[in-house]
Amino acid sequence: MNQQTRIACHECDLLQQLKPPPPGGCARCPRCGAVLHRSKRNSLNRTLALSLAGLILFMIANAFPFLAFEMQGQITETRLFTGVTDLYHQGMWGLAALVLFTTIIVPAVQLMLMLYVLIPIKLGRTPGHLAGVFRLLQNLTPWGMMEVFMLGILVSVVKLAGMATIVPGLALWAFGLLIFVLAAAAAALDPHQVWEKVRYAP
Repeated sequence: MNQQTRIACHECDLLQQLKPPPPGGCARCPRCGAVLHRSKRNSLNRTLALSLAGLILFMIANAFPFLAFEMQGQITETRLFTGVTDLYHQGMWGLAALVLFTTIIVPAVQLMLMLYVLIPIKLGRTPGHLAGVFRLLQNLTPWGMMEVFMLGILVSVVKLAGMATIVPGLALWAFGLLIFVLAAAAAALDPHQVWEKVRYAP
């Protein structure tokens, strides 16, 4: 931020002028002490790098086998999309749609929107419809529930371990890393820097 911004405290609702804090610093409400804005060092570059890494991990997680089950000499491989199709064929269409949306569609759209916003900014440009796209990105983020899906996979693996030999696939490791990469990207991003681009967009 290059200029003062008028902002209301999210805790006590005090309306005040917010001065841009130094890199790594934070601005606090003078009345209640709540953090109004925390300036993150090299935020956009770190978020862009993590988003690109996340895109690669996402493609690996969907392209390679997720788990392999060996039972009585027969090997069965599963992929990330297999769980969705199995739920659908069992008649649980609603649950299949929910798993598809929260573990595949949302992360994919989240990564695409993040790159759509950050790459032009990195190149010194302002992407079209930036305000709407970034607002959609922020609204979608809570719907990503990859960690819940992973927890369910781990519980299933523990239960099946006594019945079959389970071999983790490359996609499982990529999916696990993707969870941490997306969390790191969300933590690294300073939304104020993006909204400043909206504010001064032509």
